[in-house]
Amino acid sequence: MNNSLKSQYIGQVTLVGAGPGDPELLTLKAVKAIAAATVILVDDLANDAVLSHASADARIVHVGKRGGCKSTPQAFIEKLMIMAAKEGESVVRLKGGDPFIFGRGGEEVEALQAAGISVSVVNGITSGLAAISSLNVPLTHRDHAHGVVFITGHAKPGDSGPDWATLSQAAHQAKLTLVIYMGMTHASKIESGLLAALPTNTPVAIIQHASLPEQRQAITSLAQLCETIERDNMASPSVIVVGDVLQGMAALAQPESEEAFKQSAAA
Repeated sequence: MNNSLKSQYIGQVTLVGAGPGDPELLTLKAVKAIAAATVILVDDLANDAVLSHASADARIVHVGKRGGCKSTPQAFIEKLMIMAAKEGESVVRLKGGDPFIFGRGGEEVEALQAAGISVSVVNGITSGLAAISSLNVPLTHRDHAHGVVFITGHAKPGDSGPDWATLSQAAHQAKLTLVIYMGMTHASKIESGLLAALPTNTPVAIIQHASLPEQRQAITSLAQLCETIERDNMASPSVIVVGDVLQGMAALAQPESEEAFKQSAAA
């Protein structure tokens, strides 16, 4: 579309979830939105491989947002989206995972609607689901988990963050799986807080770079969460999963289980 036609109407913004990293996990609806975009604002956690679906004429702007690193201010990103839409562009805000699960999509929708910009959302597979699925482990199970809690371990400045001790009581009583995003920096606080009510041997999985070829994971117990992170040199971006859905994986991770398997195989 030429500039004179663009100036005659206000464009629109689509918040698109790029998924956990594996470009093949992109949805068909996301592919269509990316292909139709004239401007694409790309998060650091979105795999650049998905940009292969973009038009050759699309303007691609990288707006880094990664925990613990220098990031593009959120207010500036929102301003860019509003300006581009008012210039008649079809804007895609490409975000890692899902826009509405710790992606600040809610804040962006509010800002766009306040500016009179039409906005829609295309969901993506969130890293917490992709991480546990890569281990062939469910988030819910009739015997082990009646529900799942997605929670952040990284509070905004001035916020004390989750009450881990209270959450541990709820998880223990209601048989919940906990999926913790951005929790590596505060792993010590998470471990001590959850041990308020959860048993020390509660299974835990730490999955780094979920769904990507460089994915790494460690299976441990809640009491050894920090020790395992340090020993195995696990780092961000990682998802921490806590709960009895991991019992099978935890059993296989025990040295005695491995030895028993070797003996049975040799028999």
